[in-house]
Amino acid sequence: MSRIEEMFATTRLNELTAKINELTHKKEEEDKVKNTVLWGLAIVGIIAAVAAIAYAVYSFFTPDYLEDFDEDFEDDELNEDFYSDEDEVQ
Repeated sequence: MSRIEEMFATTRLNELTAKINELTHKKEEEDKVKNTVLWGLAIVGIIAAVAAIAYAVYSFFTPDYLEDFDEDFEDDELNEDFYSDEDEVQ
């Protein structure tokens, strides 16, 4: 091989190496962006899970006052108190 052919081969090899480096650099940047998005979604998911667990524990331990209120009154007692026999339409 002549000196000029060696120089062309070396130049071509350097160009290919530069292109490969450029492509791998772009790939690394894309991986960093994907990794950042993945971490962001993971954090949001963890926060949502903790909030759901906190709400479930809160609703489990909070007393239901409406059930106590409904047990105190019966429908028959309510009707007897407000309506008398005289109010009935014949």
